[in-house]
Amino acid sequence: MLESNRRHWLKQIGLSVAGIGLSNLDAISAPTDLLAKDSANNLPIRLSSNENPYGPSPLARAAMTENINISNRYNWQLSTDLIQAVSKKNNISTNNILLGAGSTEILDLVTRLSSTKKGSFLIADPSYSYWTEAAEKLGLKKITVPLTKSKQLDLDAMLKAIQSDTRLIYICNPNNPTGSIADRIELVKFINEASKKAIVLIDEAYIDYTNQESLSAIAIENKNLIIAKTFSKIYGLAGARIGYAIANSKTIEQLSELKSWASGSISVASTAAALAALNDEKFVLEALSLNKNARQFTIENLKKLNLVCIPSNTNFIYFSLNNFKKDFFEQLKNNNIIGTKIYEEQGRWTRITVGTMEEMQKFISAIQ
Repeated sequence: MLESNRRHWLKQIGLSVAGIGLSNLDAISAPTDLLAKDSANNLPIRLSSNENPYGPSPLARAAMTENINISNRYNWQLSTDLIQAVSKKNNISTNNILLGAGSTEILDLVTRLSSTKKGSFLIADPSYSYWTEAAEKLGLKKITVPLTKSKQLDLDAMLKAIQSDTRLIYICNPNNPTGSIADRIELVKFINEASKKAIVLIDEAYIDYTNQESLSAIAIENKNLIIAKTFSKIYGLAGARIGYAIANSKTIEQLSELKSWASGSISVASTAAALAALNDEKFVLEALSLNKNARQFTIENLKKLNLVCIPSNTNFIYFSLNNFKKDFFEQLKNNNIIGTKIYEEQGRWTRITVGTMEEMQKFISAIQ
């Protein structure tokens, strides 16, 4: 039955299954086996980049392996297949989708589109901001709006901060690094008003860790709303670099014109992996469950250390080091653990990625 299901999934997504039997798939190391090898080789525990420690899924890795042999060919057909699969998953037209090398490329394209006229852009602080340096170099002035005291996006304040020359408004939901999520009804109200004045970019990199419905359905009607999505997180394909934009068909056309080859920046192997990942629902559900358990364990133990944590809707945790008496980052370094940084000096707020349960047990042990 298992072999039959796997073959059926692979046929559905248009991948060649000749020679991929059950024994071949099982021969590919399971994620837990890969983690065990990392531990045996004394590699650092990476709790810095919000990666999924369990991925890629078995089906995704099988698809990459099989399609390496056709990497001498361009990905025209596979890209078309993936766009159709994404269209079906989100219940939208293929004309509303643009593929990119991770959602990072989508953010870059939206930034370029917004900067065709000089002006400003708006972002919460703190939020995911690695793309903002490029925006400033393109001539856009950065406007930051502090979070609320409870570390939520202050949508009212962001609406008031919009200026006459504001070209772009960025919302990461759930927000990175805090893990907080905006109320969907309030967010839709915000978008309806803000999009009258500027492009609104909603980054849904972590929405799959929540029960909140994506905003993709309303993006297809609103020419000033763009949704960025990624395979990097719950699907475990961060290194494969694959994501996509959902927007009005006219907006997708505008973004496509900023690329030399629309939807052509993704490798054959990565495209095949994304196609397979969409069909591996079992892997996604298991990853969600494991993340929830490890996250709960970590938060409970951080609280035992008298450290204040923000409720997390993601695969990372935001907490204050105000009550931590030791050198937190030195403790991590001494235990071969990679963390992040201080995001807010007031309160000394930092973030840690939720790894496997074993990794989080080592993390807690390292800072006790």
